[in-house]
Amino acid sequence: MKLVVAPLLLLLLQASGSADGRCFCQVTGDLEDCACDVETIDGFNNDKLFPKLQTLLESDYFRFYKVNLNKPCPFWKASSHCGLRDCAVKPCSPNEVPEGIRSPSHNKYSSEANEQVECEQAKHLGAVDVSLSKETREALLNWSRHDDESERFCVVDDERSPDSQYVDLLLNPERFTGYRGPEAWQIWNSIYEENCFKPYTVRRPLIPNSFHSSSGSEARTFYSWLEGQCVEKRAFYRLISGLHASINIHLSARYLLDDSWFQKKWGHNVSEFRQRFDSELTAGEGPKRLRNLYFLYLIELRALAKALPFFQQPSFQLYTGRPEEDQKHKELLLHILQLARSFPLHFDETSLFAGDEKEAAKLKEDVRLAFLNISRIMDCVGCFKCRLWGKLQTQGLGTSLKILFSERQIEALPGSSDQRPSFQLSRQEIVSLFNAFGRISTSIRELKNFRSLLAEDR
Repeated sequence: MKLVVAPLLLLLLQASGSADGRCFCQVTGDLEDCACDVETIDGFNNDKLFPKLQTLLESDYFRFYKVNLNKPCPFWKASSHCGLRDCAVKPCSPNEVPEGIRSPSHNKYSSEANEQVECEQAKHLGAVDVSLSKETREALLNWSRHDDESERFCVVDDERSPDSQYVDLLLNPERFTGYRGPEAWQIWNSIYEENCFKPYTVRRPLIPNSFHSSSGSEARTFYSWLEGQCVEKRAFYRLISGLHASINIHLSARYLLDDSWFQKKWGHNVSEFRQRFDSELTAGEGPKRLRNLYFLYLIELRALAKALPFFQQPSFQLYTGRPEEDQKHKELLLHILQLARSFPLHFDETSLFAGDEKEAAKLKEDVRLAFLNISRIMDCVGCFKCRLWGKLQTQGLGTSLKILFSERQIEALPGSSDQRPSFQLSRQEIVSLFNAFGRISTSIRELKNFRSLLAEDR
């Protein structure tokens, strides 16, 4: 049931001057470009999905993520060494990662499936020409990888690189590290100014490195420009804004409150949250950012629901080498996906890239390349812990977009394991997909906490 808040009540909440009113009075009701509302998402996430998802993400399959944190920034000369101690990431030693994950076949779903894939590759190459040289065989496999790359919306690290290491996400949580200022702003400026289809003549309402809000006329110009864009470009901007908002919520919810010689205490920093989302302190931008977070939630939730047939395949296993645990966690994963599919007000992705087929294909490719570029910018983040979670969350969102726009390939998944699958996800993509959604789900849950804390401060 939708909760409709009268405009008069919103005005009264704003006029009351309370911080919770200024942060949340506009974060209610129907979302733009959607048939869903904030209250439905809050109830579904906080009461049904969030607890189960957290349990899944604590399992071995999802807590170990292989990533290359040493790739150079491809766009500008960036500092690769953050001097802040909380920026450090501790990689896993080999014996800390389950054998089933770190074995050479860790990208496959089970030992049986792995043998099957190798056999299929051998048959395929043999059928072409038994006299193929080793170089030609490698070239054929590279062409296959290239086909997969053409479907991706983000950069995926080469897990075979000696610079790629496993990281335990539970031991390296996303939280405030002290990484801020011009270098951090440069990351977001590059994302918004160069990759969100915005002309340089249109200024964003809040310019980060100027440390003051732009004029009201500039804000009106920006939103007038945004509303004049096609739904795909509006959606793209809102996804990036929602991701930005989610990250800021995490940093405010796990803030270093006490750093004495005998303890470090992390917790909610209400003042930090207000600096980022209070309408009075953000020239009215904070509540808009929070609404974009809900839009992002809908997009990633829809992707999970559409991916269900892929994960239902008998050959797919959350393979760690511990059969009983693997089976239990697959059952939990399928239960979560069934729950996601039961959500009553899903985003309708068929509204995107509709119309003229050629124009739609070009627009989709433009969006894919823009997001691919954003994922490359993550290698310019100076704080290693921020880089870790930035790479994971952009990869997770990119995987969601890959799923959303691969409907025909997912529907065409073969019923028999003897056939080559029409759609594939690597373990790296799977881990990032669920952990990225876990971050968004956590952000929605944390908003409930901040509402309570702000109400107590009245």
